Amino acid sequence: MGAAAKALTAGGVIQGFLDTVRYRGRRLAKLELTPAQVVRALREYDGILNQALSQKLRSQLPDLEWLRGQLHFLVILTLNNAFYQVREAESKAFYELFRAEVESRSLQDLLPRFLEVLKVYTGAGAASIHLVDEHGWLAGAAAIPTDQEERIPLTPQFRRRLSRPVCLMVEKERKSAAASLILRESWRQGSQTVWSIPLLSAGRLQGVMQFEFGKPYTWLPREVGLLQAAAERCWLAAEKAKLLEHLSSREEKIRQLAEHMVEVEEAERRRISRELHDEAGQSLLCIRLQMEMLEQDLPPESAGVKTRLSDLRQMTEHTILEIRRLIAALSPAILEQMGLAAALRQLVGRFRGVHDAEVRIQLPRKLDLPKRVEIIVYRLVQEILNNIAKYSLASHVNLLVESADGYLRLHVEDNGVGFDVEEALSRRDCYGLSGLRERVALLGGRLAVRSRRKPGAGTTARTRTARSTGQVGIDLHGTSIWAELPLSDMGSAPSVPRSGERTQSRAIAPRRRRPA
Repeated sequence: MGAAAKALTAGGVIQGFLDTVRYRGRRLAKLELTPAQVVRALREYDGILNQALSQKLRSQLPDLEWLRGQLHFLVILTLNNAFYQVREAESKAFYELFRAEVESRSLQDLLPRFLEVLKVYTGAGAASIHLVDEHGWLAGAAAIPTDQEERIPLTPQFRRRLSRPVCLMVEKERKSAAASLILRESWRQGSQTVWSIPLLSAGRLQGVMQFEFGKPYTWLPREVGLLQAAAERCWLAAEKAKLLEHLSSREEKIRQLAEHMVEVEEAERRRISRELHDEAGQSLLCIRLQMEMLEQDLPPESAGVKTRLSDLRQMTEHTILEIRRLIAALSPAILEQMGLAAALRQLVGRFRGVHDAEVRIQLPRKLDLPKRVEIIVYRLVQEILNNIAKYSLASHVNLLVESADGYLRLHVEDNGVGFDVEEALSRRDCYGLSGLRERVALLGGRLAVRSRRKPGAGTTARTRTARSTGQVGIDLHGTSIWAELPLSDMGSAPSVPRSGERTQSRAIAPRRRRPA
């Protein structure tokens, strides 16, 4: 009440007094005082003031008591509001720091956002961050505006001085050794106050954050505590960002290596197919021709030899056909000449020729895809059909290839005996599923495998979704494999199936992936 009376008698208004209370309340909150402590101090002051008023203004005391009660209510309300504003600003700052940490994809994105959040919280005019590099020099962080291009030598003594929080009053420190702690040269001339907060890891200096103010502004304990906590979080986030960048770089190198290995594998397949065609194939054709000529030249009385030559010639013809089949499997010429759709139809046709199963197929007439994508999709279908022919005992197979919404979707299902996906993925000598998964992961796609053993075919049904970058299972009998490959980053627009292109009835379409 004494401060209010002094302000009003000096020509002020009550709102101005309450603004002063609000400002003082925020300062008290940053001194880490609680509202209860402030109220208790106000009550002690009121007790002292009440004794003085009862002695000097006894007749006016009832009116003053009412006025004091109203002022006390307004002061308490304003103080609580001031404390709330401080806590709200702190909570907002930590929320924004967390958001910057989550949303930033690199160290260059993270550090400026951290500084901007802390700059708003402190009310600083400018902020900068300097990190210790691998050579032990203090250098301005990348993407952080700085007027200091040269790196600062970090001697042991200088490191120790920077390793503790310090509030520098520039005018007082300008001619002292403490001025060297201000890392930006321009701040030593045109600033009033600089706050310096170290970034520490296991007690060792890793960097420094500094904030510049154009007026004298001594910090308070709660501000120091929040900035130290923010600095610790900043360094942990920076370490995490660097690890993620390193991991991303390693993953990209592995992906490039895997892609190169696929190219090498296809080149080796083409080389082997050429050698089989040019060497073994031609030699076998020559042998077959010679045996046919010998068979014709033999006299009628050599019927037994003629029969044996005929058997050998038929065996040679069978071997030639097998070599041609191997050549086509190693390097399908139709894939190079007519594209993926035609190559898949040929692959299904060969499957029907060696396996007694009904195959239903649906795919576009033409798929305009990059060559590496066509090769991977062709090898996926080839491996799946080979496994069905060897192990599934299926009587029905559905094959669906569709392109829509920027994705190429492949779905193959059968009604075979099924298998234990968990066991197959855990076996070291089982390369089929692992190969499928690696090929799909190479294009950044998804692979889902679900299989269910039929009664009498083994153990009870077990299901596992095998992920490359995330998968969704399909609840069907037998075995179901679903691959989804993104086309948006491959420079290929999705193609639409032409009318009348289905060779048989539509295969069962996979369920759409649920949003995470």
